[in-house]
Amino acid sequence: MDMDKLDKTPMYQYIMNDIKRKIAVGELKPHDSLPTQIELAKAYNTSEITSRRALSDLVQEGFVYRIRGKGSFVQENPASAGSQSIRVIYLAHRNYEVNLFNHPFFTDMFEGIKEVCKENGIDFYLWDMGDDYELPDDPQAGIILLTSKDDFDLTRLTSWQEENRHIITVHFYYPHLGIPYVIVDNLTGGYLATQHLLSLGHRRIGVILTGGSIVDLNQEFSLRLQGYRLALSQHQIPFDSDLIAVMNGNLERADMGDEGFRKLMELSDPPTAVFATSDYKAIGALNAARDLGLKVPDDISIMGYDDVKISEYIYPRLSTVNQNTRKLGERAAEILLDLKANNNRLVKDEIVPTLILRDSTAAVSLKPTVK
Repeated sequence: MDMDKLDKTPMYQYIMNDIKRKIAVGELKPHDSLPTQIELAKAYNTSEITSRRALSDLVQEGFVYRIRGKGSFVQENPASAGSQSIRVIYLAHRNYEVNLFNHPFFTDMFEGIKEVCKENGIDFYLWDMGDDYELPDDPQAGIILLTSKDDFDLTRLTSWQEENRHIITVHFYYPHLGIPYVIVDNLTGGYLATQHLLSLGHRRIGVILTGGSIVDLNQEFSLRLQGYRLALSQHQIPFDSDLIAVMNGNLERADMGDEGFRKLMELSDPPTAVFATSDYKAIGALNAARDLGLKVPDDISIMGYDDVKISEYIYPRLSTVNQNTRKLGERAAEILLDLKANNNRLVKDEIVPTLILRDSTAAVSLKPTVK
């Protein structure tokens, strides 16, 4: 080691001072990789707890940034570190119902954000902006913004940009404003669900969506429908609007799936498989199928979306799509903490969902469907 340790200097502080000195004299340059906490502990003959604290405090002071799975790196402009570093991240929403946050889309996302914040020694909180669109009174705070479907005032986004607030959006996005965003790739999710059913030999696949009509869908359901249509087109199967059941509602409910499933089964040529674009609707479809005397998956296959916890335990266990929102939360926090994300350019990422195959889908049955 190049420095003489002062007896009264805590070891974590000594490591920090040594790394700061190396940055100052140019031994460590911007974006250079730092040793791992294990390597630092060995180099300074100390514990991993001590080296971990040294790295976390260097991140908090703005001298170092971390990239998950890759390591710790020297900041671009550490000379101005400290006053400009993000010390807290808020997930800001506007009047979201508290019970909505129990959905795995949110709970998994929160876990991802929390993990990155913990690694970087910063705090994480939820923040309700309320009717006044009030953000935390901290211009250096990182904001992961969760906008609403219908009534969010987009002029607020522009004003926050002018204030140089550190903002990234999740779930919904606005590329024309140049605001960084991370979203789940709903088009791919819809494609994966449909392609799975096609691979089982199904050619008439019904879809249960949420919206006002087939042309009045929100961003996520519209993209899932696009994925459905893309999968059909790749198999040269014409799109049939009769196979689309659109249910109106503000929240996903089982009764929407029940009603949508019954409408599809009333067709003169009903589907052999149904893709319900949420697990709650899929559970309603399962209930309706049982009531109509149909066996799942022998008579008809049912596919869900979201991978809510109960989908693993209902009978039959529900095939579905996991949105990987823990990774969405991780990436949103990482982008906020990465200086490159604050250079007035559009930074974006799309998280690819994962197909979860269970018992509610099977090869198409040659038996006639019971009406």
